[in-house]
Amino acid sequence: YSTGLRLSECINLQYCDLDLNDGTGWVRLGKGAKDRIFIISEIFKKDLLDYIEKTNAGGRGYIFSIKGRKMSSSGIQHAIKISAERAGIEKPVHVHTLRHSFATHLLENGVDIRKIQKLLGHSNLQTTQIYTQVSSDEIKKIKSPLDML
Repeated sequence: YSTGLRLSECINLQYCDLDLNDGTGWVRLGKGAKDRIFIISEIFKKDLLDYIEKTNAGGRGYIFSIKGRKMSSSGIQHAIKISAERAGIEKPVHVHTLRHSFATHLLENGVDIRKIQKLLGHSNLQTTQIYTQVSSDEIKKIKSPLDML
């Protein structure tokens, strides 16, 4: 949720792709064989540093790994399912659900859709618009132009 990455991008993410001082990371050869930058939240950064310290990983190799080998897509999906259950979330949660929520919440917080497009790695703005679903609550917050006169 913190990064908006695709499942394949999570699987291939390595420590060397992160700049924790800058709060950014790089997707290497993402969809369309393109590199792109992504943001790292302060919470994820702290958790990652704690994880590195506990596992003695030394910040090398794949971030999502088991015994030094990158996790499979089903392994990551299973971890997300377990995490959602522990958090009391009853609806099905997948990596793509987190990606959609990432985009929607950025839009709801006033981030320009073109910046969201860049973060998601979309070449077409219309694809980003599908991800950025506007909630009914957000629609209700809009004032009529007549009320602003």
